[in-house]
Amino acid sequence: MAPEKKVQAAREAAASAGLRHIDPTNLELASSETARRINRDIILELVRIHQPISRADLARRSGLQRSTVSQIVEQLIGEKWVREGSVASAPRGRRPTLVGLNEDLVAIAVDIHPRQATVAVVDLNGRLLSRALAPLTSDPAASTRLIVESMQRMQRSFPRKSIEGIGVCLPGRVDPESQRLIFAPNLRWPEFDLKKTIEAKMGLPVKMENAATACLLAELTFARMDGIRDAVLVTVSEGIGTGVFAHGYLIHGSHGMAGEFGHVPVDPSGPRCGCGQKGCWEMFASSRAAQRYYRELQPLGRTVSYQELLNMAEEGNAAAAQALAKQASWIGRGLRMIIAGLSPSVVLIAGDITPAWHRFAAIIEKEVADLTLAGSPPAIRPSHEGDIARLRGAAALVFQRNVPRE
Repeated sequence: MAPEKKVQAAREAAASAGLRHIDPTNLELASSETARRINRDIILELVRIHQPISRADLARRSGLQRSTVSQIVEQLIGEKWVREGSVASAPRGRRPTLVGLNEDLVAIAVDIHPRQATVAVVDLNGRLLSRALAPLTSDPAASTRLIVESMQRMQRSFPRKSIEGIGVCLPGRVDPESQRLIFAPNLRWPEFDLKKTIEAKMGLPVKMENAATACLLAELTFARMDGIRDAVLVTVSEGIGTGVFAHGYLIHGSHGMAGEFGHVPVDPSGPRCGCGQKGCWEMFASSRAAQRYYRELQPLGRTVSYQELLNMAEEGNAAAAQALAKQASWIGRGLRMIIAGLSPSVVLIAGDITPAWHRFAAIIEKEVADLTLAGSPPAIRPSHEGDIARLRGAAALVFQRNVPRE
């Protein structure tokens, strides 16, 4: 749905809503401030999509009064989200000044994996301006010190940029209330207040989120997902992560634990998972699982990384290709849980497998089609950005504007 049509759609939905459930314990009453916030978000979204754009065009696309649009644009300029740029040509009359997103507004994005973190500077358009790696250990304090040092170097490298905050995506779950990491079996860190430590060292606000949910937020913020209200994003790396967008809401659940499909057992006799259970989905569908399949086929061979496994398959290594095909099959089988439970219209795949999507797509789609209970299976699409998706997701945590959550 085009952004300018969203206002009308919202009005029509409100007019035809009839009787619906209202939770009296969790209400936000409509107010003039609520309307101003919604209008501001609409204008900012229109600027992002159509930049550079004039105030008159914003009024036409949004359906708002020109005076209202002018006030919102001035507010956004004052908040540094938007800035004026070139002057457009006009057949007659005063030439309008065009506005666009302020590319000098940036976020520091941190993507944490079990053995290393990637630190980047990302601008408001989702472009990566710089990127660096920091090694990690089982000691969270020492690891955080290395991450902070990398962030400080980047901060010094961009003295003219306005850093809005720091976004951190993690291979685990973050409690939305406390913003503390509460479940990360692959990271294996003891209890540690990562947010408070980074804020104390950097003097900037920090937002943290599960990597899959952050990737999904990046899709909603920077990509074109208008009209899609039910989607699931699955990250495939050392483990399996899942972000859920249902009926227009990002779903977090109690303590932020919604969507942990990677730790649903699919074979009780399978290998023990880092979470303590046996046979979790990620033990069969993750990158580590594919490496295990290869070792089983080549017990006397050397240990290879997942990237090496992908390269070997492309070079014609039959055992590598067989291991990846088995991983793809298990990814497809596991998606049945998601499709049966949530019925998304789109399933997005991000992570290690996307560079070789041609090798995975047909197998995953066949498994999903064979296991779909009724109707057509959802569209399955890769996010070809790899780890960039996670970094853009971390930046989106800083830039997000009231993305609905439940």
